[in-house]
Amino acid sequence: MAAISLLIFSAGCSDRDPAALEAARATVDPLVFDDDYAPDAYFQPFFQTNYTAASLDSVFAYGGFAPDGDRSLKFHIAPIGSALGPWTGGVITSSGSRDLADFNALTFYARANNPLLLDVAGFGNDNTGTSLYEAGRANIALTSEWAFIVIPIPAPSKLISERGLFTFAEAPQFPDGYDIWVDEIRFAKLDNIEDPRADMGYSRQKYFVGAKVTIGSTSTTKFAVNGEDISVSHSPYYFDFHSDDETVARVDGNDILLVGPGTATVTAKLDTVPAIGYAKLTVYEPPATVADPPSLPAGDVISMFSSVYNDVPVDTWWTEWSKSGPVQDFEVAGHITKMYTFSDGEHYAGIEFMNPTIDASEMTHLHLDIYAPEGTDFRVKLGSFPNGLTPADPHPETLELILNETSVPPFTYGEWVSLDIPLADFQIDPSKPGEWDWSEIGHIIIGTVLVGTSKTPLVLVDNVYWHK
Repeated sequence: MAAISLLIFSAGCSDRDPAALEAARATVDPLVFDDDYAPDAYFQPFFQTNYTAASLDSVFAYGGFAPDGDRSLKFHIAPIGSALGPWTGGVITSSGSRDLADFNALTFYARANNPLLLDVAGFGNDNTGTSLYEAGRANIALTSEWAFIVIPIPAPSKLISERGLFTFAEAPQFPDGYDIWVDEIRFAKLDNIEDPRADMGYSRQKYFVGAKVTIGSTSTTKFAVNGEDISVSHSPYYFDFHSDDETVARVDGNDILLVGPGTATVTAKLDTVPAIGYAKLTVYEPPATVADPPSLPAGDVISMFSSVYNDVPVDTWWTEWSKSGPVQDFEVAGHITKMYTFSDGEHYAGIEFMNPTIDASEMTHLHLDIYAPEGTDFRVKLGSFPNGLTPADPHPETLELILNETSVPPFTYGEWVSLDIPLADFQIDPSKPGEWDWSEIGHIIIGTVLVGTSKTPLVLVDNVYWHK
């Protein structure tokens, strides 16, 4: 199923000119598409989607006839397995920012030539990868008749400078291709949107003093629209957060700064509505020193992350399929390390290096330096990609190598631990297809046990390299 990736106000003085404030606002314009794009708006497809999917349609239009010049926006969904791309998606964005604070919903009409559930429609994504206020509805029922669709805005006051006007995402649901039409896309102020019920979820997260974090990834708010409940998934940045102990965790705009050791509980409001849930943050002092620097000859090392050697390329230190908090660069005594968090229900993170893969066929060990403030279980496994396989293909993997107080090498908490792991210790997973190839390594997956007292919820990683 397609998915969408998931403001600071200044207090004014009493003598500021209201007219000047109004003049300083971004463009206040509700129109996105009606027979054509709004003058400042245009469509951008998402990366690796069907780039030719969107077109102006001269056959179907809501409330008019094509011969009279009425047009709709049509998305062609290619058949399953089409070379045009695995899914269809993109955004209508604007060349300049819009101020949407006067509106409480995005509205549009939509139809399809087959009854279906549209994967995602929404707003707040400008296709730059830096969008803060994404929001949308999933599984929207469509038929061959035009339907009026309403997507409530979680907190309109946040959208004072927004370029992401409309988001569309759909994975093919039928063997043959099909079409979805949308028309009269505009923001509106509706009187029938009531009873917002915001949910930030419940979480327990652990970090080091000095980290800056975002609470949650995707939140949900339910609205009553004409008496019917509609769920909107949205970025946590729509919330205003509150910490019960600002000597531990201090709210800083859209982020939480962790300023001292201890425990703090963070709650949230959506505009004036208290959200269900909380985040309980446990904050530790970081280590005072860094791990011992490597001393092996450079010719015997393939380094991925070290200040001593020249590093080979790494595509990402945190894959999208990771079940952990996003990796952060974290400074210890002036030295950068990688910080990973494994909170409730999260227990692994993927490190991917496919361009190129690593040839470890002449290496004997994988080395990582790890610091954890608690926990006794740390796990590592590897992925191989022989014969041109990609991460999307079934591929060989090793079984998890479990490191603890009694393993060789041992893993303990409260100090830097040097894990120098013989490659011979990794056992190939017989349930995975393909033949293992040490010359085509593309994944290291690190993690811990899912639950239990041995779980290691927070680690710093340094000096990641292969050697002989």
